[in-house]
Amino acid sequence: MDLSKQIAGHLLDIKAVKINETNPFNWASGWNSPIYCDNRKTLSFPRIRTAIMDAFIKKVRDEYPEAEMIAGVATGAIAIAALVAQELNLPFVYVRSKPKDHGLENLIEGDVSVGHKIVVIEDLISTGGSSLQAVHALREANKQVLGMLAIFTYGFPVAEESFSKAQVKLNTLTSYPVLIQTALDKGMIQASQLDSLNQWRTNPSEWRK
Repeated sequence: MDLSKQIAGHLLDIKAVKINETNPFNWASGWNSPIYCDNRKTLSFPRIRTAIMDAFIKKVRDEYPEAEMIAGVATGAIAIAALVAQELNLPFVYVRSKPKDHGLENLIEGDVSVGHKIVVIEDLISTGGSSLQAVHALREANKQVLGMLAIFTYGFPVAEESFSKAQVKLNTLTSYPVLIQTALDKGMIQASQLDSLNQWRTNPSEWRK
């Protein structure tokens, strides 16, 4: 089975991703959404956690063989990124959303002196803002960000534009279109829902406003 379909199936099977078009979820942004994604649930399922880790490891080895460090974006990607770093025998750091408010007031946790070329791991990509904030922090620390890997992306146009402007290569294990097709194949949604679900991804701020 295609890797992206396999990962999408895993997320749906453990309800890390929930789809509910009739009773949409409300995001912090104020958007109404037919989908809710919590990839941290994958950590509770060893077989799925290992599948995601192995997929990330292969992508790092195939696409970024020069990587000297793995960075995780807090908080959702810390655990899986640390597992990837362990298996690759590479140093690991994680990037906070804002500096710690006490002690050393670190934004980046870990020793940033031990690796220059970094691959950043994220759990999911929505608008891309927090993910690119982590990239900016690493670049401010004089690190070369080779690229970002993520479990899942909604594929919003605004995110694609932001990553392009920031000149960050993004590679994800699965995506919203693949997830929706997989949900359809599994009988979790009906074909009659597809138009509405696709409209949401194209213009989420206006969907069912």
